Amino acid sequence: MRPYSRITGTGSYLPPRRLSNADLVAELAASGVESSDDWIVERTGIRARHFAAPDVCSSDLALEASKQALQAAGLDANDIDLIIVATSTPDMVFPSTACILQNKLGANGGAAFDVQAVCSGFVYALTVADAMIKTGAAHKALVVGAEVFSRIIDFKDRTTCVLFGDGAGAVVLEASDKPGILASDLHADGSHVGILCVPGNVSGGNVLGDPLLKMDGQAVFKLAVGVLEEAARAVLAKAGKTEADIDWLIPHQANIRIMQSTAKKLKLSMDKVVVTVDQHGNTSAASIPLALDTAVRSGKVKPGELLMLEGVGGGFTWGAVLLTL
Repeated sequence: MRPYSRITGTGSYLPPRRLSNADLVAELAASGVESSDDWIVERTGIRARHFAAPDVCSSDLALEASKQALQAAGLDANDIDLIIVATSTPDMVFPSTACILQNKLGANGGAAFDVQAVCSGFVYALTVADAMIKTGAAHKALVVGAEVFSRIIDFKDRTTCVLFGDGAGAVVLEASDKPGILASDLHADGSHVGILCVPGNVSGGNVLGDPLLKMDGQAVFKLAVGVLEEAARAVLAKAGKTEADIDWLIPHQANIRIMQSTAKKLKLSMDKVVVTVDQHGNTSAASIPLALDTAVRSGKVKPGELLMLEGVGGGFTWGAVLLTL
């Protein structure tokens, strides 16, 4: 019996088109929207982001990230018996992006489904995969965060259009005799639906409402910092650990100020925080696995270290996972 699950491989993918702040500001100016590199960096810490081509979907980004993760784990796609994709920008209404990804990988047969928790999606998906492995419902899982948020950005709203980017990150999670995922903590509060949402849907072939992202930035910031600290302390308590035991904090890459505030509350130096928001922007459910893979492949994060993954997103959802690689 293998009562634990461990991450055995990571992968990530960014679409080729990279827009620096200067590039984006120039495009916005052509549409009559004013912004500046200084304004974006000061408020968000973002310096660049990647946008997918019009014919590229979340499953395409997920496919490339998944191939890397499988290679790192030394597995073939046919070894995978569970695929969970966290996304708010699925390829289509149905079937799930996970099923589309499964077919593109040629790994048909195992369970496959999407998780929708917006920017907390990867933490939610990883927790679900861990639970399924621990109960024996799966043995080798592919957990992916993939987004094309450029499709739902309102480029006339300068407070939000500078924040987001596209990308994908993936991990292989396997049953193990040794502890990997030590604890998780998930929450949601639907009373905050309105502060971060895309208030539109499709009916009879027409869009009802507004299909573009809306956000109350101040409300999100205030709520995010508090709940991220609570989730972090909850998983530490469940695992019998303290802040001093954390080797790396890998948070959702939304805004450098939220990340700095969270680190401060946990008494962590920013030297212990993995930061990729400056180059990736906010890639929603993809941001945590993107940051994790970037840190692993650079040699920053090493086997045996204690990692805190945490995210907060529309819903309002939030959660954290404590693990060792």
